[in-house]
Amino acid sequence: MKAQIDPQLLAKANEWLKPPYDQETRNAVKNLIDSNPKELEESFYRSLEFGTGGLRGIMGVGTNRMNKYTVAKATQGLANYMKKMFPGKELSMAVAHDCRNNSPYFARITAEVMSANDIRVYLFESLRPTPELSFAIRELNCQSGVMITASHNPKEYNGYKAYWDDGGQLIAPHDKNVIAEVEKISSLDEVKFEAKNELIENIGAAIDAKYLSRVKALSLSPETIKRQKDFRIVYTPIHGTGVELVPKALSAFGFEAVYNVPAQDEVDGNFPTVHSPNPEEPAALKMAIERAYEVDAQLVMATDPDADRVGIAVRDDKNEFVLLNGNQAASLLIYYLLTKWDENNKLTGNEYIVKTIVTSELLFDIADKFKVEKFDVLTGFKYIANIIKKYEGKKTFIGGGEESYGYLVGDFVRDKDAVSSCAMLAETAAWAADQGKSMFSLLKDLYVEFGFYKENLLSVTKKGKEGAQAIKAMMDKFRNNTPKLIGGIELVQIKDYKNSTIRNLKTGEQTAIDLPKSDVLQFLLEDGSKISVRPSGTEPKIKFYFGVKGILDQVAQFEETDKHLDKKIEAIKASLEIA
Repeated sequence: MKAQIDPQLLAKANEWLKPPYDQETRNAVKNLIDSNPKELEESFYRSLEFGTGGLRGIMGVGTNRMNKYTVAKATQGLANYMKKMFPGKELSMAVAHDCRNNSPYFARITAEVMSANDIRVYLFESLRPTPELSFAIRELNCQSGVMITASHNPKEYNGYKAYWDDGGQLIAPHDKNVIAEVEKISSLDEVKFEAKNELIENIGAAIDAKYLSRVKALSLSPETIKRQKDFRIVYTPIHGTGVELVPKALSAFGFEAVYNVPAQDEVDGNFPTVHSPNPEEPAALKMAIERAYEVDAQLVMATDPDADRVGIAVRDDKNEFVLLNGNQAASLLIYYLLTKWDENNKLTGNEYIVKTIVTSELLFDIADKFKVEKFDVLTGFKYIANIIKKYEGKKTFIGGGEESYGYLVGDFVRDKDAVSSCAMLAETAAWAADQGKSMFSLLKDLYVEFGFYKENLLSVTKKGKEGAQAIKAMMDKFRNNTPKLIGGIELVQIKDYKNSTIRNLKTGEQTAIDLPKSDVLQFLLEDGSKISVRPSGTEPKIKFYFGVKGILDQVAQFEETDKHLDKKIEAIKASLEIA
């Protein structure tokens, strides 16, 4: 068996067979060397890197796995970088964790290593949502923060989201610089494990109260909610961190008919009632929708394990529940926000919204109606946070979102926030109900006014080292051999964010993209359709985003137009040979 293992990889693994690695770890690595060379390669062929969501991977032994040593090494690198960036300053950081297996343990390791480096740590006493960690960083004047979570990934995963002093996740140059500091650590002996417990302070209820107070202040229609206080809502945390704060936020807003899904209120990192705790997947909302039929609710909301994403279901014209995708929910939320800001005479011409480049253009059409400035950013909410930081004190951020079910209202959090989003989406639904409308009928009204935008996402999973190579080959193919027709429609423009270029295929003109480089391709077709292709920064997937648009003259034509747009998307998929 050993003869089949790459010598360099074996040497790397052999380092884990000696102290200071603990005996349990050494035994596990020895077992891989002796009997599972394939898993050994997957565990050691690389080191985990920061992507759009930080450090994330399968739990287990090895440099490419989430374990106490990769967490400790990442923490030491982050500590070293903090000291470089804030020389002579008394440093502090906030640490929180979600419901996942080993999350409390990894959070404690993070706190101990930071304290060993003479950095004060504010450690949440129990599980908390990611947005509250972001809030705590700024509230406590910390220089950094860490959230232990793998977001919506399967139960085998865990992760390490690193934040900077603005409360946003690390972006360039900080992300690469932290990795550089981690890579400089040549021996585990360089990691400081001896905790200084006097520098670790437990936090919890006081921060909860301050955070919920800021969430409550977001409400734009308190009188509407008073009239609609019995508006029925079903909410599920899917075994995760939203279990306490989302119901409290809804109650603070004035909603009195909020129903739970008892089995899914139990905090459990194995997520026993779902195949995947991802609110983007219909199956994750199945139990909540069943509950909603039981209690005659109008709105269903589900948050992921760290409560930064939210998926919703609403009643359609047949009084049956349908799932809204992230683009639709974001559009409804932004429309409500801008409408109420306008009605409340809060628009001064200095406000703005932000979306990501793969999110529906409908958000920008809505912003144009209200003459509100808008910004496009790369995928990853850290880029939305960066825009907020850039214009802090100069312009007013109203809200923003991304197609992957992440939204933010207000700027006191610098990451997507499912707690405040649940409250504001519920308020949007109550506002619609106050006018005799459902969220579904309101969405159709938007399509009549702005055009019927239809989006679809296709994710192709390619696991492991071979998968990473296959994804790279697919990107190379689309970059170097782009078809002239896609779905029978002429390709007129290519945006290559890796090369920072926009190429007009009709005129030959080439212009620059003023965004950080990223391995993303966008194809714009003659009829206005948009296709985006990008490898995921947090999962072993390549993602294809399809956006098409049609004219909806009247609501009665909704189903016919919907089917037509579906056919257009399927034709595009077929021509790209990925369906």
